[in-house]
Amino acid sequence: MGKLVRDRIPEIIEADGKVPVTRILSEEEYLNALDIKLEEEVAEYQSDKSIEEMADVLEVLFAICEARGYSVEQLMEVKQKKEDSRGGFKKRIFWEGNK
Repeated sequence: MGKLVRDRIPEIIEADGKVPVTRILSEEEYLNALDIKLEEEVAEYQSDKSIEEMADVLEVLFAICEARGYSVEQLMEVKQKKEDSRGGFKKRIFWEGNK
């Protein structure tokens, strides 16, 4: 069973003297593999909380965005609009329900 890997992984494997077995995914397979990769990267971040894992999560989110026909700029614009209208998470507010 394989997995989606970063673009330079095959050449890194070759530089190590091995022969990678790869294929190019269809659009549907790619979107599915990205969803699986996102879960994997989030789990890795949850495990060690490192900035490297945060960067991996962000890289996968950007790839999903582009694979679904949006630009990263559009994503960031929507993010900013939501922050402007509803706020971010900087104030650490925890909602416990209504009275």
